[in-house]
Order: sequence, then structure tokens, then C-alpha cells
Amino acid sequence: MMHEASLPPDTLQCSAAIAVRSLQGHEHARWDAFVDTCPDATFFHRAGWHTIMQQGFRHDSHFLYAEQHGRIAGVLPLAHLRSRLFGSSLVSLPFCVYGGIAGGSAAVRLALDGAALALARRLGVGHLEYRWREVEQQPDTAWLHKPLYATFRRALHPEAEQNLLAIPRKQRAVVRKAMAGGLHSAIDYDLERFYPLYASSVHRLGTPVFARRHFALLRTVFGGDCEILTVYHGQQAQASVLLFYFRDEVLPYYGGGSVLARRTGANDFMYWEAMRRASARGCRLFDFGRSKLGTGAYDFKKNWGFTPQPLPYACRLVRAKALPEVNPLNPKYALFIRAWRRLPLPLANLLGPHIVRQLG
Repeated sequence: MMHEASLPPDTLQCSAAIAVRSLQGHEHARWDAFVDTCPDATFFHRAGWHTIMQQGFRHDSHFLYAEQHGRIAGVLPLAHLRSRLFGSSLVSLPFCVYGGIAGGSAAVRLALDGAALALARRLGVGHLEYRWREVEQQPDTAWLHKPLYATFRRALHPEAEQNLLAIPRKQRAVVRKAMAGGLHSAIDYDLERFYPLYASSVHRLGTPVFARRHFALLRTVFGGDCEILTVYHGQQAQASVLLFYFRDEVLPYYGGGSVLARRTGANDFMYWEAMRRASARGCRLFDFGRSKLGTGAYDFKKNWGFTPQPLPYACRLVRAKALPEVNPLNPKYALFIRAWRRLPLPLANLLGPHIVRQLG
């Protein structure tokens, strides 16, 4: 066995059979080749997120992979969040709904976990966080779990009518009414309609907005796997959503609607169109994303017939004495949310990206 002090700079841990290394710029294709065939990997394990973290948010990224017999056997994407407001953490992966270790035997996963913990201690973070999608057996009892989110995933049928019939009757009536109201959808090739709808929508929620350049970078990095779908009434854009595609899955990830969208059903029609178009494209699973328990978004997705699947995010304290409560349901943020809603939209759009990059 090699000792850590004698290792090359991109090697964090090594044994006779397993070496844990840091992803290098020329290895993105190799990393993604593994992710594409790894059953428990997600869109958020893709190497492109290394670029998003580094260039888009200016967070140091530590994408670790375990190499065994000359091949990648497991991956763990991590980014270091440093915030004067919310502290320091090492997360897999900030701004993403899923993360944690993907692939590997028990020994491989243990090696990646050990390397991540050693890195967290070296960086002096408050805590280490894995955003698991499925329940994982942690190697010890030091991991803390806080039930806050659920995800909503459901199979898609190849036939559009079958997907429509799978929506509960009351919600299906809303979609049919929107269809009859003359709404139509189109794929957009720029951010001109999407970004204003998204920004104004999150502002009404009292949430800081991502910068326009974040979405431009997503489209550059992920190419055809990142698509914008916009719903129109006549020539007027009323709702828009940015979609991710991964293998046979579709994930509507960032969306927003105008103040008219609630009355016309544009938001409901938008998600139906995302389903319909994804099914026609060959997708077999619709991932409605995560929502906080007890929120309107959580209830909205249940109304579509999706069964909530609790997300077993796990955290391990490193320097912190307790986990931070950084979420909008924390009562101490209520005043901030109310004040943010009253900010003029141009000012909120200017200030929001500087705040949101610290949230993760």
C-alpha cells in the first residue's frame, strides 16, 4: 500500500486493488462513459457538473473516482460550498437533487467514502453531505438523516393517450381544458422567453434567482440533453421549462409561468407537453423532481398521480456541532422571503445570483 503523502497529486487513496483519484479535464469522456452505464448513476453524476460548479458558481470541485484494474469502478462528485452566511460544506452535489456514490463494490464505495471524509477534514468544512436518491447502507452510525424532500418518478407509456389517462381525473380535466383553450408548445433555442418567465416566477415565491449565464452554460455543457420547452397562447409565452434528458429519462428541472398561467392552465399544459414530447422521443421515465414535504409543489405532483419517494439525504458533521437549517421552511427566513418578494424585479435579478450561489 502507498502512503497518502507519497501519492501523485490526483490520487487521494490507494491500495493494491483500488485507487481513488480526482477527475482531470481530459478524463470527462471516460467518466461519462462509466456514468452512462452505471445503474445507480443519475444526470447529476455527469462530468459536466464539474464545469458548472467551477465556471458557473466558482466553487472548487472534487470529482472523485475509484479505479480498479485500470477501469473506473465508482464515482463521487463533490463541490466545496463556502459561505459567510451559511457556513462551509462539502456536498454531492450542490444545486442538484441527486448525488452520492454511484457504482462499485462495497470495498470501492468504502474507499470513496473514506477519501471524501478525509477531504472534508482537510478542507475544514462544517459537514459532508450525500444527496442519495435511494436508501444506502452507511458504513457507520455517524451519518445524520433529515427527512425534508421527496422525489416523484413514474414510468411513461409509449402511447400519449395512455399517459394522459394515467393522470388522475381531476388533474386530467385541467390539462384537457388547457388544450381546448388553444395553448400550444414549441422548443426554444435561446433564453429570451424562458428566463423572464422563470425569474418572475421565483421572485413571486420569494426565492433568489439564478443568473442568466447559468442557463446558458447548462445548454453549452450538456448540449442536446438540455432543452427548453415553452407554452404559448397565440404569440404570448405563458410558461417555460428547462428539461434534462438522461438515458431514457426526462427531468423538467427549472420552470416558471406568467401571472396568467394559473388561469389558462399553462403550467399544467407545459408538464403534459413535456411528458408527451419525451415519450415520443423514446423516454420511458418522467422525473418530476424533488419537492419539500408539506408544500404546494409537493401536493401538485401528487395530484398528477405521482407517488412521493422520500429522499434519504445523509450528512456527517465534521467541524459543525449541528446541521444548518438552510431551507425556506425555516421560520427565521420568513422575513427575508417577504422582503425579497417586495424588491423590484430588476433589482432581485441583479442581487439574486450572488445569494443563490451560496445556498447549494
